[in-house]
Amino acid sequence: MSAKQYQSFREFYPFYLSQHQNKTCRGLHYIGSLLVIAALAYVLFTGKALYLLALPVLGYGFAWVGHFFFEKNKPATFLYPWYSLVGDWVMLAEFLSGRKLIK
Repeated sequence: MSAKQYQSFREFYPFYLSQHQNKTCRGLHYIGSLLVIAALAYVLFTGKALYLLALPVLGYGFAWVGHFFFEKNKPATFLYPWYSLVGDWVMLAEFLSGRKLIK
């Protein structure tokens, strides 16, 4: 199966959201993303760069549990790694701000 070629993130984002309809899946994404922020802050304040190795585990680990066990789909990251990474942060920003950022 070949991936659809999106011309922009704005075009991709509705597809991204369609892959995150389950509230538990989204919640796990938010937890993972917030833990990434916390880990980055910890590294900045302590200088313990080795903890940077935990970032993919924190960010993707929670998200992938959400996809495989709750959303029951394959993460969009596998086909669209960069757009999906941006999508994670936009979705979190929309959740935290309570408003739609991409229209």
